[in-house]
Amino acid sequence: MKRLSPSRVTETLACLKKARANVFGADSHGFRLNLPLPEEDVAAFEQLHKITLPQDYREFLISIGNGGAGPFYGLYPLGTMDDNFGFKVWQENDGLVGILSEAFPLDQEWNDLSALPEEDLPDRDQSEYDRQIEVFDKIYWNSSLVNGAIPICHEGCALRIWLVVTGVQAGCIWEDRRSEYGGLSRLRLADGSPATFAPWYDEWMNACLAEKNAPTKVK
Repeated sequence: MKRLSPSRVTETLACLKKARANVFGADSHGFRLNLPLPEEDVAAFEQLHKITLPQDYREFLISIGNGGAGPFYGLYPLGTMDDNFGFKVWQENDGLVGILSEAFPLDQEWNDLSALPEEDLPDRDQSEYDRQIEVFDKIYWNSSLVNGAIPICHEGCALRIWLVVTGVQAGCIWEDRRSEYGGLSRLRLADGSPATFAPWYDEWMNACLAEKNAPTKVK
C-alpha cells in the first residue's frame, strides 16, 4: 500500500502556496491543511460508525491533516461535507450519506435513468411530471447507493468524491455525478488503475507541481 510522506506533503503544499500555483480549487483551500486529528478522535469515529477507515486515509488524518488542501475544492474534515456556505456535519442515512457499516453496493458504473420523466412532460402535464420526478429522485438519490462510503471532497455543483470504507470496494474512490445525471463510477488514476486515497492525493500533488512549472503560454 502506498503511503504519503508527511514531510513531502507539507513541503509540496508550501511550494505551491509560495508560487501561487494556478490550480483549480486553490482559491478555496489555499494549499493549507487543517491540523491533524488525534488518533483517539479517529478511533471514536470508527467506533461510532462500526467501521475501520482505509489505512492510507487514516494515516493522513492523524499524521498530515484533517482536511484542507487537496483535489478540486479540497478535502472535507472528517465527518463533514459541503453545503451552501462551507461544511456541515452529516449523519448516517440523512438522505445523502448511507449506512457506513453496510457494504458499498456497487462494483461497476451505475446510472439508472429509466424512471426519469420525458423532457416535454412539463409542457403536457405539470402535475404528472412532478409526480414522476419525485419517484425518480427517490430512486436516483437513494442513500443506500452510497452505503459503506464517506464523502471526502467536492468538485462544485454537488459533484462529489466518495471514499469506500466497507465491503469489497473498501479503499477505492468513487465519483458521484448524479447532480448532472452522470451517475456513480469508480475513479481511476492516470494509468487506468482504480484510485485509492494515497495514490490519488499524490497524483494531484504531482499534477499541481507540473502546472506550476509549466511555461507561460504566449497569447
